Amino acid sequence: MRISRLTPWAAALAAAALFAVPAAASAGQQRTTAPESPTAAAAAAVDPYADYYASAQGKTGAALKTALHNIIKTQSKVTYDGVWNALKVTDQDPANPNNVILVYSGRSQSKATNGGGVNDWNREHVWAKSHGDFGTATGPGTDLHHLRPEDVTVNSTRGNKDFDKGGSPVSEAPGSLTDGDSFEPRDAVKGDVARMLLYMAVRYDGGDGFADLEMNDKVNNGSAPLFGRISLLKQWNQMDPPDAFEQRRNQVIFDVYQHNRNPFIDHPEWVNSIW
Repeated sequence: MRISRLTPWAAALAAAALFAVPAAASAGQQRTTAPESPTAAAAAAVDPYADYYASAQGKTGAALKTALHNIIKTQSKVTYDGVWNALKVTDQDPANPNNVILVYSGRSQSKATNGGGVNDWNREHVWAKSHGDFGTATGPGTDLHHLRPEDVTVNSTRGNKDFDKGGSPVSEAPGSLTDGDSFEPRDAVKGDVARMLLYMAVRYDGGDGFADLEMNDKVNNGSAPLFGRISLLKQWNQMDPPDAFEQRRNQVIFDVYQHNRNPFIDHPEWVNSIW
Protein backbone atom coordinates (compact mmCIF):
# COMPACT_ATOMS: atom_id res chain seq x y z
CA MET A 1 0.00 0.00 0.00
CA ARG A 2 1.61 3.34 -1.00
CA ILE A 3 2.41 5.89 1.69
CA SER A 4 1.49 9.47 0.85
CA ARG A 5 2.51 12.73 2.54
CA LEU A 6 0.38 13.34 5.66
CA THR A 7 -1.84 16.33 4.81
CA PRO A 8 -3.53 18.45 7.51
CA TRP A 9 -6.79 16.65 6.68
CA ALA A 10 -5.14 13.23 7.07
CA ALA A 11 -3.38 14.28 10.26
CA ALA A 12 -6.70 15.24 11.82
CA LEU A 13 -8.22 11.98 10.64
CA ALA A 14 -5.37 9.89 12.04
CA ALA A 15 -5.66 11.64 15.40
CA ALA A 16 -9.40 11.07 15.43
CA ALA A 17 -8.87 7.35 14.93
CA LEU A 18 -7.96 7.26 18.61
CA PHE A 19 -11.54 8.27 19.54
CA ALA A 20 -13.33 5.24 20.93
CA VAL A 21 -16.41 3.70 19.32
CA PRO A 22 -19.08 2.08 21.56
CA ALA A 23 -18.80 -1.64 22.21
CA ALA A 24 -21.85 -2.26 20.03
CA ALA A 25 -20.03 -0.75 17.09
CA SER A 26 -17.01 -3.00 17.41
CA ALA A 27 -19.08 -5.99 16.35
CA GLY A 28 -19.48 -4.57 12.82
CA GLN A 29 -17.16 -4.46 9.85
CA GLN A 30 -14.02 -3.12 11.51
CA ARG A 31 -10.71 -4.73 10.52
CA THR A 32 -9.77 -7.32 13.14
CA THR A 33 -6.38 -8.50 11.83
CA ALA A 34 -3.14 -6.61 12.25
CA PRO A 35 -1.38 -5.18 9.17
CA GLU A 36 1.01 -7.73 7.68
CA SER A 37 4.02 -5.45 7.31
CA PRO A 38 5.50 -2.20 8.65
CA THR A 39 4.66 -0.58 5.31
CA ALA A 40 1.01 -1.57 5.61
CA ALA A 41 0.94 -0.38 9.21
CA ALA A 42 2.34 3.02 8.23
CA ALA A 43 -0.13 3.36 5.37
CA ALA A 44 -3.03 2.49 7.66
CA ALA A 45 -1.91 5.21 10.07
CA VAL A 46 -2.12 7.74 7.24
CA ASP A 47 -5.48 6.51 5.94
CA PRO A 48 -7.20 3.80 7.98
CA TYR A 49 -9.90 3.53 5.28
CA ALA A 50 -7.57 3.08 2.30
CA ASP A 51 -8.99 -0.35 1.48
CA TYR A 52 -12.57 0.90 1.52
CA TYR A 53 -11.74 3.74 -0.87
CA ALA A 54 -9.20 1.87 -2.99
CA SER A 55 -11.12 2.29 -6.26
CA ALA A 56 -11.36 6.07 -5.74
CA GLN A 57 -7.66 6.70 -5.15
CA GLY A 58 -5.99 9.00 -7.67
CA LYS A 59 -9.27 10.20 -9.21
CA THR A 60 -10.67 13.73 -9.35
CA GLY A 61 -13.77 15.48 -10.65
CA ALA A 62 -16.57 13.43 -12.16
CA ALA A 63 -14.48 10.25 -12.08
CA LEU A 64 -14.00 10.60 -8.32
CA LYS A 65 -17.69 11.27 -7.77
CA THR A 66 -18.62 8.16 -9.77
CA ALA A 67 -16.10 6.01 -7.95
CA LEU A 68 -17.36 7.17 -4.55
CA HIS A 69 -20.96 6.56 -5.59
CA ASN A 70 -20.13 3.00 -6.56
CA ILE A 71 -18.48 2.44 -3.18
CA ILE A 72 -21.12 3.94 -0.89
CA LYS A 73 -24.23 2.74 -2.75
CA THR A 74 -23.69 -0.70 -1.21
CA GLN A 75 -25.52 -0.32 2.09
CA SER A 76 -28.07 -1.80 4.43
CA LYS A 77 -31.25 0.22 4.85
CA VAL A 78 -33.09 1.36 7.94
CA THR A 79 -36.87 1.77 8.21
CA TYR A 80 -38.25 5.17 9.14
CA ASP A 81 -39.42 3.80 12.49
CA GLY A 82 -35.97 2.31 12.97
CA VAL A 83 -34.43 5.77 12.58
CA TRP A 84 -35.70 6.74 16.05
CA ASN A 85 -33.59 4.15 17.85
CA ALA A 86 -30.63 4.56 15.51
CA LEU A 87 -30.38 8.30 16.24
CA LYS A 88 -30.30 7.54 19.95
CA VAL A 89 -27.03 5.72 19.27
CA THR A 90 -25.46 7.77 16.47
CA ASP A 91 -26.09 11.13 18.16
CA GLN A 92 -25.58 10.16 21.77
CA ASP A 93 -24.17 12.89 23.99
CA PRO A 94 -20.58 11.85 24.84
CA ALA A 95 -21.02 13.40 28.29
CA ASN A 96 -24.41 11.82 29.03
CA PRO A 97 -25.39 8.44 27.54
CA ASN A 98 -29.06 9.12 28.33
CA ASN A 99 -29.18 12.10 25.97
CA VAL A 100 -28.75 13.02 22.31
CA ILE A 101 -27.28 16.24 20.92
CA LEU A 102 -29.68 18.26 18.75
CA VAL A 103 -27.94 19.26 15.55
CA TYR A 104 -28.92 22.94 15.11
CA SER A 105 -29.78 23.68 18.74
CA GLY A 106 -26.68 22.06 20.20
CA ARG A 107 -28.81 21.11 23.18
CA SER A 108 -28.36 17.85 25.08
CA GLN A 109 -31.79 16.31 25.49
CA SER A 110 -33.18 13.08 26.89
CA LYS A 111 -33.39 10.27 24.36
CA ALA A 112 -36.85 9.47 25.74
CA THR A 113 -38.32 12.80 24.59
CA ASN A 114 -38.53 11.94 20.89
CA GLY A 115 -41.92 12.62 19.33
CA GLY A 116 -44.11 15.40 17.98
CA GLY A 117 -44.60 17.66 20.99
CA VAL A 118 -43.40 21.26 21.01
CA ASN A 119 -40.33 20.51 23.15
CA ASP A 120 -39.71 17.00 21.82
CA TRP A 121 -37.01 16.14 19.31
CA ASN A 122 -37.78 14.59 15.94
CA ARG A 123 -36.02 13.40 12.78
CA GLU A 124 -34.55 16.28 10.81
CA HIS A 125 -33.80 15.60 7.13
CA VAL A 126 -30.78 17.82 6.48
CA TRP A 127 -31.37 17.25 2.76
CA ALA A 128 -35.02 18.29 2.97
CA LYS A 129 -37.16 15.42 1.71
CA SER A 130 -39.18 17.69 -0.58
CA HIS A 131 -36.01 18.43 -2.62
CA GLY A 132 -36.48 15.44 -4.88
CA ASP A 133 -39.83 14.38 -3.40
CA PHE A 134 -38.50 11.22 -1.73
CA GLY A 135 -40.52 11.63 1.47
CA THR A 136 -39.73 9.04 4.12
CA ALA A 137 -39.24 6.17 1.69
CA THR A 138 -36.57 3.67 2.67
CA GLY A 139 -33.49 4.99 0.90
CA PRO A 140 -32.84 8.74 0.92
CA GLY A 141 -35.78 9.27 3.27
CA THR A 142 -34.23 7.05 5.95
CA ASP A 143 -30.51 7.46 5.25
CA LEU A 144 -28.84 8.05 8.62
CA HIS A 145 -25.99 9.98 7.07
CA HIS A 146 -28.27 13.03 6.75
CA LEU A 147 -30.85 12.42 9.49
CA ARG A 148 -30.23 14.14 12.82
CA PRO A 149 -32.19 14.78 16.04
CA GLU A 150 -33.62 18.30 16.30
CA ASP A 151 -36.13 20.22 18.37
CA VAL A 152 -39.58 20.00 16.79
CA THR A 153 -40.03 23.76 16.62
CA VAL A 154 -36.57 24.38 15.16
CA ASN A 155 -37.12 21.62 12.60
CA SER A 156 -40.31 23.37 11.52
CA THR A 157 -38.54 26.73 11.30
CA ARG A 158 -35.84 25.26 9.09
CA GLY A 159 -38.48 23.56 6.90
CA ASN A 160 -37.11 22.80 3.45
CA LYS A 161 -34.95 25.90 3.12
CA ASP A 162 -31.60 25.83 1.37
CA PHE A 163 -28.50 26.84 3.31
CA ASP A 164 -27.10 30.36 3.11
CA LYS A 165 -25.82 33.10 5.40
CA GLY A 166 -27.85 35.63 7.35
CA GLY A 167 -31.30 36.25 8.73
CA SER A 168 -32.84 36.51 12.17
CA PRO A 169 -31.88 34.42 15.23
CA VAL A 170 -33.70 31.10 15.53
CA SER A 171 -35.45 30.56 18.84
CA GLU A 172 -34.07 27.48 20.65
CA ALA A 173 -31.11 27.25 18.26
CA PRO A 174 -28.42 29.69 19.48
CA GLY A 175 -26.12 30.80 16.69
CA SER A 176 -28.50 29.72 13.91
CA LEU A 177 -30.14 32.26 11.61
CA THR A 178 -32.99 32.12 9.11
CA ASP A 179 -34.84 34.28 6.61
CA GLY A 180 -37.55 33.69 4.02
CA ASP A 181 -35.51 31.42 1.76
CA SER A 182 -32.53 30.08 3.71
CA PHE A 183 -31.18 28.71 6.97
CA GLU A 184 -27.73 29.18 8.52
CA PRO A 185 -26.76 26.61 11.17
CA ARG A 186 -24.55 27.37 14.17
CA ASP A 187 -20.82 27.48 13.46
CA ALA A 188 -20.05 24.18 15.22
CA VAL A 189 -22.05 22.15 12.67
CA LYS A 190 -21.63 24.14 9.48
CA GLY A 191 -19.14 21.60 8.13
CA ASP A 192 -21.33 18.70 9.29
CA VAL A 193 -24.23 20.12 7.27
CA ALA A 194 -22.07 20.57 4.18
CA ARG A 195 -20.69 17.03 4.31
CA MET A 196 -24.14 15.49 4.84
CA LEU A 197 -25.54 17.27 1.79
CA LEU A 198 -22.55 16.36 -0.37
CA TYR A 199 -22.85 12.72 0.70
CA MET A 200 -26.46 12.75 -0.52
CA ALA A 201 -25.45 14.28 -3.86
CA VAL A 202 -22.98 11.44 -4.41
CA ARG A 203 -25.01 8.55 -2.99
CA TYR A 204 -28.25 9.22 -4.91
CA ASP A 205 -27.68 9.65 -8.64
CA GLY A 206 -31.03 8.55 -10.06
CA GLY A 207 -30.04 4.95 -10.66
CA ASP A 208 -31.99 3.26 -7.87
CA GLY A 209 -35.51 4.55 -8.34
CA PHE A 210 -34.97 7.94 -6.68
CA ALA A 211 -34.23 11.37 -8.11
CA ASP A 212 -30.69 12.36 -9.08
CA LEU A 213 -29.75 14.66 -6.20
CA GLU A 214 -27.34 17.44 -7.16
CA MET A 215 -25.82 20.62 -5.76
CA ASN A 216 -26.18 24.13 -7.15
CA ASP A 217 -25.36 27.66 -6.02
CA LYS A 218 -28.92 28.87 -5.47
CA VAL A 219 -31.61 29.06 -2.83
CA ASN A 220 -35.36 28.63 -3.37
CA ASN A 221 -34.82 25.24 -5.02
CA GLY A 222 -38.27 24.14 -3.88
CA SER A 223 -39.15 20.60 -4.91
CA ALA A 224 -36.30 20.27 -7.43
CA PRO A 225 -33.73 17.59 -6.50
CA LEU A 226 -31.19 20.34 -5.93
CA PHE A 227 -29.57 21.96 -2.90
CA GLY A 228 -27.54 25.10 -2.40
CA ARG A 229 -25.47 27.02 -1.98
CA ILE A 230 -22.49 24.90 -2.98
CA SER A 231 -19.97 27.78 -2.87
CA LEU A 232 -20.83 28.45 0.77
CA LEU A 233 -20.97 24.77 1.71
CA LYS A 234 -17.42 24.35 0.39
CA GLN A 235 -16.33 27.17 2.69
CA TRP A 236 -18.11 25.56 5.65
CA ASN A 237 -16.42 22.23 4.93
CA GLN A 238 -13.05 23.94 5.34
CA MET A 239 -13.84 26.22 8.28
CA ASP A 240 -15.42 23.40 10.34
CA PRO A 241 -13.47 20.17 9.74
CA PRO A 242 -14.76 16.83 11.06
CA ASP A 243 -14.58 16.55 14.83
CA ALA A 244 -14.64 13.48 17.08
CA PHE A 245 -18.45 13.50 17.36
CA GLU A 246 -18.94 13.50 13.58
CA GLN A 247 -16.26 10.86 13.01
CA ARG A 248 -17.69 8.57 15.68
CA ARG A 249 -21.14 8.99 14.13
CA ASN A 250 -19.81 7.96 10.71
CA GLN A 251 -18.16 4.90 12.24
CA VAL A 252 -21.29 3.79 14.11
CA ILE A 253 -23.41 4.09 10.95
CA PHE A 254 -20.83 2.00 9.12
CA ASP A 255 -20.36 -0.63 11.83
CA VAL A 256 -23.90 -1.05 13.13
CA TYR A 257 -26.51 0.20 10.68
CA GLN A 258 -25.87 0.93 7.01
CA HIS A 259 -22.33 -0.39 6.49
CA ASN A 260 -21.43 2.50 4.23
CA ARG A 261 -19.48 5.67 5.01
CA ASN A 262 -19.68 9.38 4.34
CA PRO A 263 -16.48 9.87 2.30
CA PHE A 264 -16.31 13.58 3.03
CA ILE A 265 -15.92 12.94 6.75
CA ASP A 266 -13.02 10.59 6.03
CA HIS A 267 -11.58 12.79 3.25
CA PRO A 268 -12.86 16.39 3.42
CA GLU A 269 -10.35 17.37 0.75
CA TRP A 270 -12.39 15.40 -1.80
CA VAL A 271 -15.06 18.12 -1.70
CA ASN A 272 -12.86 20.50 -3.65
CA SER A 273 -11.72 17.66 -5.90
CA ILE A 274 -15.30 17.15 -7.10
CA TRP A 275 -16.91 20.60 -6.88
